Amino acid sequence: MSRYVLTIPAKQDLKEINRYIIRYNPGAARRFNEKTKQQCKLLADFPNMEQSCDNFGNGLRTFPVEDYLIFYRSIDGGVEVVRVVSGYRDLETVF
Repeated sequence: MSRYVLTIPAKQDLKEINRYIIRYNPGAARRFNEKTKQQCKLLADFPNMEQSCDNFGNGLRTFPVEDYLIFYRSIDGGVEVVRVVSGYRDLETVF
């Protein structure tokens, strides 16, 4: 069974996203959290299935979840989630 690990910046990203969504819709926040976990598990099992983003970091790939992007890279036994950011952000400034 493959695994995923969250970097400290990814954990902070998810915490901030959750705080933002929960203010307006607690149910949507729960659904987003569950969907994000499911996608991370899927990525751990199939790490090369999504688009390469080497311009932001060596071996970095991205996967969409609603209006957000999961940035991750393959590691032994799964994936490392590097960041989770809004797809509307200027990604050049994030990386």
